[in-house]
Amino acid sequence: MNVNIQSVHFEADSKLIGYVKRKLEKLGNFNDRIIQINVFLKLDNVVHNIKDKIAEIRVHVPRHNFFVKSTSKSFEESFDDALNSMVTQIKRNKEKKAA
Repeated sequence: MNVNIQSVHFEADSKLIGYVKRKLEKLGNFNDRIIQINVFLKLDNVVHNIKDKIAEIRVHVPRHNFFVKSTSKSFEESFDDALNSMVTQIKRNKEKKAA
């Protein structure tokens, strides 16, 4: 499983990168055929004082791609919300294939 984390419009600190990597390890429990995971952490509304934190996760498995996006006031909250949505998508897809 290849993990790629990119930060856009800011420099992510090692604490945030470590947090994301720890959480992503859990995705292997739901699908053991994951090839690659791309995570994009973005700052939105950079021009204004209000900066929304966006987390996007793209997961590649054979013959299928999953994508989720979440926005909140902290990267951890955005990432957790996106990860929960991703787990739901992966589980739903697995149930469909089993049926």
